[in-house]
Amino acid sequence: MQLSGNTIFITGGGSGIGRGLAEALHKLGNKVIISGRRRGHLNAVIAANPGMEAIELDITDPVSIERAAVKLIADHPELNVLINNAGIMQPDTVAGKIDDALLTSTIDTNLLGPIRMTSALIEHLKTRKNAVVAYTSSVLGFVPLAVSGIYSSTKAALHSYALSQRFMLRNTSVRVLEIAPPWVRTELMNSQEAGEAMPLDQFIAEAVAILGTDADEIVVDAAKQFRANVGPNEHGLVNGFNEHALTLFGGA
Repeated sequence: MQLSGNTIFITGGGSGIGRGLAEALHKLGNKVIISGRRRGHLNAVIAANPGMEAIELDITDPVSIERAAVKLIADHPELNVLINNAGIMQPDTVAGKIDDALLTSTIDTNLLGPIRMTSALIEHLKTRKNAVVAYTSSVLGFVPLAVSGIYSSTKAALHSYALSQRFMLRNTSVRVLEIAPPWVRTELMNSQEAGEAMPLDQFIAEAVAILGTDADEIVVDAAKQFRANVGPNEHGLVNGFNEHALTLFGGA
């Protein structure tokens, strides 16, 4: 995608990867609008980045999504980039009884939210040049983290959806991108100081550089071994990865 001159809407832009992308793209000369449920976080980001804007959005609520889309199109008719970044991640118990509230909130936030947000804006984006829809998935969509199986499943589903949408939009002005981070130092799973996680600023720098190419998938070097995990021999990497993960996160 072009790295400047865009009008970009980023969900989940109040912290973590969303904030990092928002600030990096803002500095490159784009108009950036962020969203989230925590107004205090949004205010902190826009205060630190004059010219950036923010709107409150509950990505799990279809009414909130439609309201945000109407406002975005009215206030920013030049909008040409949507980055679906909002997500939640919690440990779960796929080997036992699943907490239904955790199940539904994770699916609503990580899968239904991005699909609905894109649906609300896609007809507008088709009218714009250099339009982009991007989804922040995860390497866990390729190699699931068993102690967070629901989260991993939503990211696998998001990857599949992006593949379908990219094909269906192939003859339009809209490109569909997938950003698949490795473990990054963010609030997810309290990973801000995790030694094995990739520093956030390093991830953002590498990811933005790839965004500026023709790549459909934004896969930094640390994520490539996970993205390559396809085919009938995937179980060895999945099992080895999860044996190591159990030493970090605990579990059965």
